[in-house]
Amino acid sequence: MPSTGDYLIVGAVAGLATFLVTPLVAALARWRGWLYEPNDRTVHTRPIPAFGGLAMYVGFLVALATARLMDTFDPLFARNSEPRGVLLAATIIVAVGLFDDIRGLSAPAKVTGTVVAGLALVWLGVTMYYFRLPFLGVFVLSDDWIPLVTVLWLLGMTQAINLIDGLDGLAAGIVAIGAGAFFLYSQRLSTLELLREPNIGPLMAIVAVGLCIGFLPHNFNPARIFMGDSGALLLGLLMAVSTSVVGGRADTDQRFIGQTFFFLAPLVLPLFILGVPVLDLLFAIVRRATRRKALDVADKGHLHHRLMNLGHGHRRSVLILWTWTVVLAAFVLYPVLSGENPTYLPFGMIAIGIVLYTVTGRPRRAEYRGLAPHDRRRWRGRSCWEVRRREGARPATRRGGGRPRRTNGGGG
Repeated sequence: MPSTGDYLIVGAVAGLATFLVTPLVAALARWRGWLYEPNDRTVHTRPIPAFGGLAMYVGFLVALATARLMDTFDPLFARNSEPRGVLLAATIIVAVGLFDDIRGLSAPAKVTGTVVAGLALVWLGVTMYYFRLPFLGVFVLSDDWIPLVTVLWLLGMTQAINLIDGLDGLAAGIVAIGAGAFFLYSQRLSTLELLREPNIGPLMAIVAVGLCIGFLPHNFNPARIFMGDSGALLLGLLMAVSTSVVGGRADTDQRFIGQTFFFLAPLVLPLFILGVPVLDLLFAIVRRATRRKALDVADKGHLHHRLMNLGHGHRRSVLILWTWTVVLAAFVLYPVLSGENPTYLPFGMIAIGIVLYTVTGRPRRAEYRGLAPHDRRRWRGRSCWEVRRREGARPATRRGGGRPRRTNGGGG
């Protein structure tokens, strides 16, 4: 079986190939006029190529070919359809993303393409077998449920990565951190002989790390190229595959020191490590549902938008969300890698969730009482800290039809 060094070689190849190909892809996009124009939701002010997913796809192909040529990966590729399944699904989902980046696709069309990619994974066996929920036991997936669970897992991961891709370098950095943490987790399971081998999950995780690291020098603020939907969907696919075939195939009858909440529910760990994009996705669903808007209607209520509205700059907002991802990953990986069995994990999860909601949650009704109707509409959906900081309006009055005066000179 491949060693950690073998995996790192493949990841380095993926990063190097992506780094070298990205400028060529950017030049191709400029030559063809495939540029992302600024709009009211973006923070960039000039047209920028949004074709980075193609460079990532090339890096993915080169990394996969490198692994195939290495003898230590023979058990993974010999008489195993899973690598072909990931390759086929990646090709489908990148094609869908590229078409959307160039011509534009409706939301139903993109969902349909993602579903087709998920069915390709199911067809070639890239699925989870079972999962365990805390206090509820193990759920073995029947043949009828496997396609549905696989497609839903893929849809969730791809949409989470796609929605968080709103600032230069944000999505690439978060995926690099999350995929790196999950690679360490899968290697720990393999060392303890708790992971079914051969397993393609660790390979897909380290490839995702390499793609992101190779792309980041071109994508960090000020970005020279965006990953586009093609890149976000590809990274979401790699994360969906790695988390499902590791978390959904890890030994459920584990008995050893370090058996924590996350060993009882292996699928919870990737969701917690990727807590920033997952929370952003959940907030977006709730926000749009409460406003009776379609899920595909874009807005500026995402976590990165809220941080910038709180006064943080572009780079600082990105670094804050990167730091949160590191904190979440370290929080859950420490007991796994150290072999300790602390009891604070469930309470710490709740505490972190409360802090995140306090900073980014929707304002309470009381926060709006001092605002005029037009200001309520303006700040609806923003965080309570934003309302307190940016608006200090006196109670609204209809006398004379005038707007209320602001007492702190805020806003703008």
